[in-house]
Amino acid sequence: MAIASAGDIVLFRFPQTDTLEGKLRPALLVTAIPSKYDDWLVCLISTQFHQILEDLDDTIDISDADFASSGLKAKSLIRITRLAVVSESILLGSTGSIAKPRLERVRRNISNWILKG
Repeated sequence: MAIASAGDIVLFRFPQTDTLEGKLRPALLVTAIPSKYDDWLVCLISTQFHQILEDLDDTIDISDADFASSGLKAKSLIRITRLAVVSESILLGSTGSIAKPRLERVRRNISNWILKG
């Protein structure tokens, strides 16, 4: 994969809490982890809207200005509470990216969720 950037939507095998092998899924690169390694904090992206956490998760709809640039194929949910730290080396590619205001909103939602404890 080319050099990754925050806001990119990438594909990789997202780890599941109940299995050893993850399923190939899109995820949002939230921020690079400050270290000598090329690690990223990522959020899972899903189309399973029955799992939405209102006022926390972020919906990207086909009518949104940044939907086309995301490379997603359907209305999707950025799952704020489904986080992982992964090495850039396991990313299988990028489908696109989201707009900077959406990335900032996702980061704010992660921060608010953690601060609420």
